[in-house]
Amino acid sequence: MAGRVSAAALAATSVTPAGRPQRRHCPESEYLSHVHSQDIHPGYRNQKIHYYRAFRAAWPKIANWFAAPLVERVGRLPEETQKTASYPVSFNARPYLMFLGLRGYLTFDYAWSFGTGQIRVDDAAAGMGLDLGTSELIEEAVALGYNANSARQAMRWTVGRIALHTGIHHASEITDGHIAEALEAIRLFSERDDLHHFYPSAQNFLGNAAKQWITHLHQLQVVLFHRGQVATQPRKLMPSWKPSLVLPPRMQTVADKWLAARRLTDAPATVEKLEIAVRRFGEWLAEHDAGIVSFADVTRDHCLGWVESLAEAATEKTGRPLGAVTRIQRISGLSQMFRDTAAWEYDDVPGYAPITSRDAPKLPQRIPRFIPDHELDLVMPVINDISCPFQRAALLVARWSGARRDEIRHLSLDCLDRYPDGTPRLRLPGRKTYKERVVPLHQDAADALQKVIDLRKNGPERPFTDPRTGEQVRYLFMDHGKLLSLHYLFNTPIQQACVAVGLVVPGGKKNGPGVRGTISAHRFRHTVGTQLAERGAKLHTIMKVLGHSSVSMALIYAQISDQEVLRDYKSVLAPGAVIAGPAALDLKSGVLPDDAVHWLKTNFFKTELELGHCLRLPTEGPCECDLYLTCAKFVTTPDYTPRLRARLEVEQQLVQDADERGWAREVERHTAVARRLQALLADLSETKPPAIPMSLPAMDPWQHRSPTDPRSRTIPPSPSPEQVVSLNPSRRAYWCQSLTDGDAMLRKTTLDRPLERLLTARARQALDLAKQEAKTLNHDRVTADHLLMGLARLNEGVAIMTLRSLGCDLTDPRAQETGVDLDHVVEQARREAAGLKHRYIGTEHLLLGLLREERTAAALGVDLRQTRAQVIKVLHGKAL
Repeated sequence: MAGRVSAAALAATSVTPAGRPQRRHCPESEYLSHVHSQDIHPGYRNQKIHYYRAFRAAWPKIANWFAAPLVERVGRLPEETQKTASYPVSFNARPYLMFLGLRGYLTFDYAWSFGTGQIRVDDAAAGMGLDLGTSELIEEAVALGYNANSARQAMRWTVGRIALHTGIHHASEITDGHIAEALEAIRLFSERDDLHHFYPSAQNFLGNAAKQWITHLHQLQVVLFHRGQVATQPRKLMPSWKPSLVLPPRMQTVADKWLAARRLTDAPATVEKLEIAVRRFGEWLAEHDAGIVSFADVTRDHCLGWVESLAEAATEKTGRPLGAVTRIQRISGLSQMFRDTAAWEYDDVPGYAPITSRDAPKLPQRIPRFIPDHELDLVMPVINDISCPFQRAALLVARWSGARRDEIRHLSLDCLDRYPDGTPRLRLPGRKTYKERVVPLHQDAADALQKVIDLRKNGPERPFTDPRTGEQVRYLFMDHGKLLSLHYLFNTPIQQACVAVGLVVPGGKKNGPGVRGTISAHRFRHTVGTQLAERGAKLHTIMKVLGHSSVSMALIYAQISDQEVLRDYKSVLAPGAVIAGPAALDLKSGVLPDDAVHWLKTNFFKTELELGHCLRLPTEGPCECDLYLTCAKFVTTPDYTPRLRARLEVEQQLVQDADERGWAREVERHTAVARRLQALLADLSETKPPAIPMSLPAMDPWQHRSPTDPRSRTIPPSPSPEQVVSLNPSRRAYWCQSLTDGDAMLRKTTLDRPLERLLTARARQALDLAKQEAKTLNHDRVTADHLLMGLARLNEGVAIMTLRSLGCDLTDPRAQETGVDLDHVVEQARREAAGLKHRYIGTEHLLLGLLREERTAAALGVDLRQTRAQVIKVLHGKAL
């Protein structure tokens, strides 16, 4: 038997400078010498020589053999035997062909190596004295947790075929590129016209042989990564094999440039969704308006037509239209492209977003489904008895930490330590929110987590690179050299636990036959949030534990099973409730319409203030009142009496302090608040408020204090304008100045404050829409006409409500031609807001600013003074 040959020496003599050998036969003496050196039966030796000579005679030029159909080159098809092979010359010559490949005389296409089925390249190499390095790979795979037989099959299959295709002769030469090329070859094999000769259908091939081969390549990649040979971190994902993004050249340039920019900051999955949105839109354009060759030619009508098709057209995979969530993703993705390209000033784009997220379907805001106590009592003992330490630890951490599943999956080996008092502490990675956080952990979860840490601390795996931080991380939940899947860690064990205790509903996977559990791992997160809220945790604590980025997300949990909300609701809206405040009369008299009462009932939690509730309706726009105690929409109940009394005491102390410091204006301000609090307390106790004397000394506002109890001093009121006239000259001057200073300061604030701090969200949106209209019409400046168009597109807010109540129609604002500059209109709107003593600029002020120009008022057919009066009515709910 021949001795082992150096792979490097062999490659140096047989491979061309381009890296691939030239396809040719070897000298007959070389192959015969190899055959005679083998320790095999003489009859089999003579048979191999015979097959070799028959192949040489049939194919004197090996290049002609490679040009023959694949079926002929493979020789024997799957249903055939050795004796019934369709092309026995090629089939019988396989030992000779592998000899040529391993000696470097030629390389094979992957289609041949896939079509031949079982060829033992590793054994052939060993017979030639070559070591392909598969033994070391198998040992390393077993160390990572793979089954020995599975590893042996995977390494021999992958290394052998890569060696025949590339000409390399040792596993240490395999790169990421070689693995990627093999995966692509599997995809291409499924698209061959002659595939039916080898497999019943493409679906059969992809679901069986292709799936097995991809698994083999994945195992090889895992082993090569952990030995440091390849850089790609292993992820067990079947290739999607999606088609490439193909658009008209000018559109393709924009899309490629934009997607490249998004890849710098977004996660790969996010970029994938963005690309799908652009691809689907491009496909729709090609079908419905093939003349569009640039995004600059895309109109809103095109976008709305595409949106309509998303809701109606059946998909190839399911035969049904896309669901609401997928449609939202597609529409948001396309809108994102238009917004980004406009902001980044790309060429060949509209320069604005002809479609926005408001064009997407609206989903109901669901309340998080926490797990009731009786269901927890059933399922937790089963979870505690799970045999797999990884699954048990993952579910217990989810139950007691409220962490997201992906955060738990990416825990590092050093994630667990303790607070100074010994309480376990868990460090969660920054995944969804890009913010790490530290939370306390229940001892049961900490014990389960520590067992996994002990199992994994001496593992042979190479650290992974965190894609967000770039740091090297040794992950905790790993097996077989890769991260365990969310399905294995959470879905499988929680489903089994639900089935074990009977917490199931009809409908298996994808609503198929069978049953599915009612509890998901994510519901543990909702349960932690709910329990924290119900047991009095601060909102900041809920945000910290759950990793919320906004208070509104944490507030959701405060609404669930909240008995305080129910009690407060009944105290205000139930028949016979004792209430006080300016809005109390409307509630008691029943003048509120049914739809208003319905909104207040369903959204009562949102109305709570420090000392009561605000009953302002959404249709009335944003509230401009800072002093809600005097707001027409304020109401309070006896439940707030302790807070009212505490606030009254504070205000009385502030009055005394301001008096001692000689701050007359502060005395007046706190006195007014205290008087209002006294009146509210009197209304709630259903007693007549004490008489408050109207005379006021010029220098001592506390003249009417009680001699026995300084804290119960009667608070003097401010005189009315009519009463000021009757005062002596010195007192009249003091109070006249007091009555006018507040208004002057408010007007100065509105006139001097930067515009961005005054504009409401709707006003800002109306101005943005005006700018978009000007750009659409290719106008070089933005005018009042464009603002009218913007208000018409906005179609909501106080301005629209006012115009509708006046019978004015904005459905065709393009007919108006006033030409007034927009900056001038905004300045007039600022003056209107100051005149109305408002500290903001809303759509109503923009409307009044427009009407200050006679041409605009005449075009709309309304009067400025009449409209201003109507705005005030709308703001106070009298025009609803």
